[in-house]
Parts: sequence; structure tokens; C-alpha cells
Amino acid sequence: MPLVRNPILPGFNADPSILRVGSDYYIATSTFEWYPGVQIHHSKDLANWELVVRPLTRRSQIDLRGEPDSCGVWAPCLTHDGDKFWLVYTDVKRKDGSFKDTHNYIVTAPAIEGPWSDPIYANSSGFDPSLFHDEDGRKWFVNMTWDHRARPNAFSGIALQEFDPIKRKLVGPRKIIFHGTDLGLVEGPHLYKRSGWYYLLTAEGGTGYDHAATLARSKSLWGPYELHPQKHIISSKDTPFAALQRAGHADIVETPDGKTYLVHLAGRPIGQNRRCVLGRETAIQEAYWGDDDWLYVKNGPVPSLEVDVPGIRNEDAYWGEKRYTFKDGLDKDFQWLRTPEPERIFGIQDGKLVLTGRESIGSWFEQSLVARRQTHFSFDAETVIDFLPEDERQFAGLTLYYCRYNFFYLVVTSHSDGQRELQIMRSEASWPEGKLTDRGSSAHVASLPAEGKVKLAASIRGSQLQFSYAIVADNGEQEELKRFGPVLDASIVSDECGGHQAHGSFTGSFVGMACSDLNGTEKKATFDYFLYRPAHDETDRYTI
Repeated sequence: MPLVRNPILPGFNADPSILRVGSDYYIATSTFEWYPGVQIHHSKDLANWELVVRPLTRRSQIDLRGEPDSCGVWAPCLTHDGDKFWLVYTDVKRKDGSFKDTHNYIVTAPAIEGPWSDPIYANSSGFDPSLFHDEDGRKWFVNMTWDHRARPNAFSGIALQEFDPIKRKLVGPRKIIFHGTDLGLVEGPHLYKRSGWYYLLTAEGGTGYDHAATLARSKSLWGPYELHPQKHIISSKDTPFAALQRAGHADIVETPDGKTYLVHLAGRPIGQNRRCVLGRETAIQEAYWGDDDWLYVKNGPVPSLEVDVPGIRNEDAYWGEKRYTFKDGLDKDFQWLRTPEPERIFGIQDGKLVLTGRESIGSWFEQSLVARRQTHFSFDAETVIDFLPEDERQFAGLTLYYCRYNFFYLVVTSHSDGQRELQIMRSEASWPEGKLTDRGSSAHVASLPAEGKVKLAASIRGSQLQFSYAIVADNGEQEELKRFGPVLDASIVSDECGGHQAHGSFTGSFVGMACSDLNGTEKKATFDYFLYRPAHDETDRYTI
């Protein structure tokens, strides 16, 4: 079979749950504070994947306003019971400190495209839920549990309880069936049944460089569960120079011809600071069942960069330039932050994207920011903006964004005297020694004509970011792009710099358009198009 190069879902695609229905494969991944919730990709060959749906699209299913960075939708699990699709997920309202507010829900659909139901509330005792459909038709809800008293490791084990689809609730006793290994931080459970054994696959070691997937089994659903001879069937924790790091949080799938594969999350750090600007990505490994009825990863437990799969990846699609126009609406590559009321932050008018200025780019409630994932280490992005700010509290433009603590923002704004100007805004974390200037947040300012369009551009090459701009004449003619500001450290926009404690930042870099009006007057900015052009950087050994 041909080789596919990992990851199969590049960029922010964490916590994969894989499912095969007939000849169709699906992977569901976490979306955290980005809306709509949960990404589901489809494939016929395990090599080429297409985003087909984000099922959590309305307020009754998910409302993320006010939720901190890296909260929101965690670790979805997608299954099928022969009749319909089941999706379970956590909505995390608070994660830092001793307490975690984690509410678990279940939605269903007759087809992957939907319609997806309103949610059934399950519990709030922990996160990373999954649903196991046993051979006798009973359904079992599995999630990690959280004990706020047991600091610093409050991960108190994997709990099992029956789910009654008629009563639409959990019923019967709840029991901890697995406490994890000495690696700690046990979470992300998935149950399977094969050859009379129940297999429990869990994630351990946090989401950083000690991450791992642990396998255990039992003849009884309720345990006790014995550990795999290798303990951890996938991990890079003991191989710091492996290309794929932070490997863990896995799921298993079998092909129609009986081959077994394991998907897992992974990160690809760049630079001496080992920062994962693309976040946690989805990779795949070939696996096999040994004579001892244990699952083994081929050439594991260290993940392989290249893996045999049934299909051949379309490299042209991966490396192709994407020019987004808005005449048919917002492309599915784009998401926004938190709100189930997108009509309050953007709309389409005359084939252009119009953003309505709301709160600051760092808001946890309502901000006008529409962006797509960064999926390449090196790329160019550009847009043309028409925006007439009245003062310094109105600004709009092009952003490279991770969270409120980590972003770069090239904006058209105005000085307090009314002069329209160009600025680079940056989060405090990205400033050397955290210093700001007397002009608010940027030492680099350029005067702009009082009106008219401006082209804004960003060039990212690994850890280096360079902004540029050009004036656009009324007849559409454009000046050549001029570099603006210094070369910036793009690696800041990464999990490792997300403003949280270890194992606390979970998303990835986005690039897109934003508009802010701190006056509350809903000033609008119009964007003609958005361009994303991957770049082959010969010096970057991490490119796919």
C-alpha cells in the first residue's frame, strides 16, 4: 500500500475519534472555543480527508460566550449503533484551578450531515466522554472523573455508567473501572469489544511532551482491567527527537478487509523553544492484533511519520492556493469565536464579507473575528479592507490569532486626531519584556489616506512573521506591497505560549479578519476576499 505522511489532519485538529460506517470513515475532533462546535472529516481511503460538517450549530446545542480560552468543546466521541450516529462531547465552562465545570451532552443524527438533535444532558462529573454500544444493545457512558480535593493530580479515574436511550438519561450504578498508571492524568477513554475481551484505551500524561495512550483489558465490562505489556501503546515521551511529539489521545478503527489503524493526536514543534504553532494535529498509525490478543502499533510505540494506508494523498490539494470570495457565503474553512449568533458579528453584502465591530479582539464574549486554521508552517495571507474608523477605539484588519494572550493584529485605525493610520497590535505576551508604547500598543505606525481600500498581507516562514500593506486606488489598481514593522516571532502563537499553566492551552494558530469597535457604535469593515497561499520552505524540515 502507498505511504501517507503524517499528520493526516494538519493544523488544529485535536482529540480524534474515528469511525467507519460501511466504506466511509469519519473523524471527529475538538473545537474548544471556536464555533460551530466539533469538526467531522470524511474519507474513503484514510489518506484524503474533507471537512463535511460541524454539527453543533445553534444555541440550544452550545453557547460558548464567556468561556475562557481553551475551554468549550472538548474531546468529542463519534459512534454509530447500526441505526444512527451518536456524538458525545463536553462543554467546559471553567478549567483552571481546583474546580472544573464540565457538562457532558449527547446528540444524534440519522446521517452525518444531520439534522443533529438538541442535546441530552448526561453528567458533569468529568470530561472526555464516550459512548460504547455493547453487543446486547445496551449503551454505556464512559468519562474521566475529577476530584478537586486530590491536588495536584485530581484525575481520579475512568467511570462507567449505563445510558438508557428511552429514558434519555444515565441509569444504574456508576463505578470507577480504571485508575490509570503511574504516568497519571488519565482521561480520553474509549471502550471496545473483541474476542471476548473488553478493551479500554485511555490518554495519560497530560497534553504536553509526556502524553501517551494506554491500553488495558478485562473479560468483564466492570473490570478489573489489566495493563498492556507495553503499558503505553503510543507515545513520544521517551524520544525527544522524534518528528511527531505529544502523541496520545487515540482511537481505533478497522478497514473492511480487517486491517487495524489507530488515530492519535500529535504535535510538531519548531525552533529551540519547541513550540507547536499548528497546535495538536491528527496522525494515523498502522496497528495489528498479536497472538496474545493485544493491540500493537507497527514500529511503535513511537509514532511513525510515514504510514501505509489504502489511499494516496492528493498533494496538489494540500499545497494549492485558496482564494476565498464571499459571493456564496462564508466558506466552511472559516470559524468564529464563541457566539451562536453570528449574524451579530458578520454578514455577506454584494459578495463581500462585512464584519460588525464588537468587543476587543481579546474578548471572551462577543468579538468579530472570522478566521481559518493555519495548516502549513510557511504561508502567505492577504485581504483587502475598506474601513473608515473615527478614532483609536475602532480598528479592523488581518490577524494571526491563538487566544486573547497571543495574537498579532495588523489594523486600519485612527489616531485620536482623526488621522487614519496603520498599526500592528500585539498581545502583551508577544512583546519583549512586555512593554507597550505611548501610542497604546504599537511602535510602528503609518499614515493612510483619509479614505479608500488597503491591502493587508502577512508572510509567515516558520517562526518568522512579516506584515506588509499597499494602498488600493479607486480604480482597483494597487501599489506594490511594502513591508511594515519588524520581523515578528510567529512561534508565540502556539500552545506553549497560550497564557496558561502546563497542559492548559489546547488549540492552534488561526489567520483571518477581525473588526473591533470599543465605542459600541457597531462600526463595520468590508473585506473583498481572503487569500491563503502555502509556501514550500526548503529550510523547513517539518513541512509535509
